[in-house]
Amino acid sequence: MIKGLTRAGIGNVGDFQNFVKLASQYGFAAVDAAGSELEALIADKGQEGASGWLKEQGVQVGTIGLAPEWRSTEEQFRSGLIRLTQDAAAAAALGCTTCCTYVLPSTDYNAAHFMALATRRMRICAQILGAYGIRLGLEFVGPHHLRTAWKHPFIWDLDSTLDWIEAIGEPNVGLLFDAYHWYTNEHTLEDIYKLKASQIVHVHINDAADLPIPEVLDNARVYPGEGVIDLGGFLGALKQIGYQGVISQEILTREPSDEPAEVLLKRSQDGFNKVYSLAGLN
Repeated sequence: MIKGLTRAGIGNVGDFQNFVKLASQYGFAAVDAAGSELEALIADKGQEGASGWLKEQGVQVGTIGLAPEWRSTEEQFRSGLIRLTQDAAAAAALGCTTCCTYVLPSTDYNAAHFMALATRRMRICAQILGAYGIRLGLEFVGPHHLRTAWKHPFIWDLDSTLDWIEAIGEPNVGLLFDAYHWYTNEHTLEDIYKLKASQIVHVHINDAADLPIPEVLDNARVYPGEGVIDLGGFLGALKQIGYQGVISQEILTREPSDEPAEVLLKRSQDGFNKVYSLAGLN
């Protein structure tokens, strides 16, 4: 499984090209990106030059974010579809085959109405992405405090997300599977064993402080191997079902760290080495 990074938890790494160089320097072979960053790289180096440069760095694009604002008004959603097409074209040109978004566990909209809207919107996005050979990953969000942050409950666990994916009905839709949300739902290794690798589009890892699970906050994550999540078991289970894709670190915190990026990247590198060793992956 490919070690990857998001920008969360690694400090100020500068522009996309510097981000890629630092990721490579610290042993990471994938980075999550915005579609606009890929467009800028192609504009700077040309498509062949951009692809060649990434290969020289030994880094691939792990995933791009979903551009349309699908959680709000129809006008906002529709206005983002052109951007999605542009992002998908840039991603496909550089060999990236995944796009991901998160699903908040509550909403101010009537939940049934929102489900109908969200299902249609995800289907449209999946169809656009599918035309470029790109899969769409949906990330359920588990921390308990977000389940009541808005008026009505929505989706926050694995089974409900799988049911929703089935309802969307597009073959290129699957899971963005995050260790933090797996943990805050008190899901088990058995839940992972029941999955097929083909159902997982992308994976995030991070760790949690030693607190009662209902008190674990979404923006209080710690680095892999520094908390209480069984990341060795999590990664080992993914390995057992045959997942071979990207494992990207995502450390969300209340305030950005003021430590130098190099310090945070080394901390990240050490954390990955620890949990990969526990999973028998090093």
